[in-house]
Amino acid sequence: MADGTVVLISIVQGQPGDGKPAEKVATATAIAGKGLEGDRYFGHAEDSQVSLIEAESLDALADDSGLKLEYGDARRNIVTRGIALNDLLDKEFTVGGVAMRGARLSEPCQHLADLTDQKVVKGLAHKGGLKAQILTDGEIRVGDAIEI
Repeated sequence: MADGTVVLISIVQGQPGDGKPAEKVATATAIAGKGLEGDRYFGHAEDSQVSLIEAESLDALADDSGLKLEYGDARRNIVTRGIALNDLLDKEFTVGGVAMRGARLSEPCQHLADLTDQKVVKGLAHKGGLKAQILTDGEIRVGDAIEI
């Protein structure tokens, strides 16, 4: 039984911090210890090869502050629905057939605020998602189940 679902996958090409737009993809290739192929952080981060955020957090941001971000504008690789990501910190879970481990919470940063709106810093505080390590290679698809 699924605990959650993947509703969007996005890859940001280029280098970290260069501000290139996120590109929505239907499928991403996850490589253990490296990240998602083609993403700006691929091979650059030991403890956070992929980032996830809850669609519910982005929906609440729109309701609470009036700031409606498209899911891809959050600049996280995977947008989820139906699972509390903060609860996955230091736990193993699967996204599709890919095993991951929650490494650290992902608070909204000033770079995201500069690219979108200052409201994201307060509006997504403690709801900015999760950085995770990729433990096994595999494909992740929109619609895949997320299971603890």
